[in-house]
Amino acid sequence: MVEGYVCGEGGVGASNVDVLVKDIRVSYGQVVKTNGDGYYKAMFHLHNDNLGDPLLIEARGEQKNLKIEFDPKDLESDRKVRVDFGVACSGGSSPSWVWWGGGAALVAAGGAIGMRLLSSGRGKAKGKSQGKKRDHR
Repeated sequence: MVEGYVCGEGGVGASNVDVLVKDIRVSYGQVVKTNGDGYYKAMFHLHNDNLGDPLLIEARGEQKNLKIEFDPKDLESDRKVRVDFGVACSGGSSPSWVWWGGGAALVAAGGAIGMRLLSSGRGKAKGKSQGKKRDHR
């Protein structure tokens, strides 16, 4: 698998960009598109004889050349490489909606806890002030 991000100005992911991923030795390649976060993924079925094959990855006219590397004895792990394009590409393992959704959930939870604390604090204050009233006759 070849995966990564294509980023534009300020490290923001560029959507709907064509990315060419090609094994030069066997002349097999594919074009995939980036999603809304600028993420792309191209899947290949690699055999042990593909070890060392030259790999071309191209996006927006920028080319990167690598060699396919993996441990031929490891038959369990995914054979993958990450290749990013653009300056200050801030793509991570999670799409941006995960971070925004998590942040919104934290704000909502914090607000609910704050409201509960405020309302329970008012109840205690009333109870204390009522308990301090004494009849001094």
